[in-house]
Amino acid sequence: MKIPVSVAIITKNEEKNIRDALESVKDFEEIVVIDSFSEDTTVQICSEYTGKIFQCQWQGFARQKQLAIDKTTLPWVLVLDADERVTEALKKEIRYKINEDKDGYFIPRKNFFLGKWIKHSGWWPDYTLRLFKKSKGKMQKRQVHEKILVEGKVGHLKEPLLHYTYHSIDDFIRKMKSYACLAAEEIVKNNPSQYKIIFRMIFSPLFTFFKMYILRAGFLDGLRGFILAVLYSFYSFLKYAEAWEKYGNRKTIQN
Repeated sequence: MKIPVSVAIITKNEEKNIRDALESVKDFEEIVVIDSFSEDTTVQICSEYTGKIFQCQWQGFARQKQLAIDKTTLPWVLVLDADERVTEALKKEIRYKINEDKDGYFIPRKNFFLGKWIKHSGWWPDYTLRLFKKSKGKMQKRQVHEKILVEGKVGHLKEPLLHYTYHSIDDFIRKMKSYACLAAEEIVKNNPSQYKIIFRMIFSPLFTFFKMYILRAGFLDGLRGFILAVLYSFYSFLKYAEAWEKYGNRKTIQN
């Protein structure tokens, strides 16, 4: 018997990841895919697992995921990224937990960086709310680092999602540029002072490195932990530098 949960996935040029993601959820009753006009074989691969594939121009992570959620038809929804995998143990736990008196569940994620599970650096257990009753949950309206908001009782699962993020440093840097631009837009939208942006541009990277590598024991992850701390520090600098640039451009236009 299939698991009575809808899986909601968004895609764009995910041919390297999507088959393994879909293979891991083929035991679920419904799979809904919102694709942003992929130019590779993503859609063809998805069609092997579901007929519920919808095309939509990219409107941001939160909006795309909400569209996928809206297309589901079952009471429970699992939001899955293309680079994530659902294990057999997690499937078993989901099947059991959806019958309990809860409206949503946080799921821990095992994050892999350059092929290795990162056990420290703030990357474990990395609880993320992904399983919820459709009637109780919705996406938070943010450009990046979007979250699911649930009204009601929320619990925690024990079995983790597998998250195969950043297969290379080049992959991280490519995504970092995109995320930094979106994060900068969020920062400017909140209308901070220019001095606050400059202050955070200077000190946030230093604190980010200290937090990941020292406070969250990134040094125990070996060289990967050091590389992650440096990369996230640069990401912190980049988003505030771009926010400073956007802030200046906005003031110029207003004047």
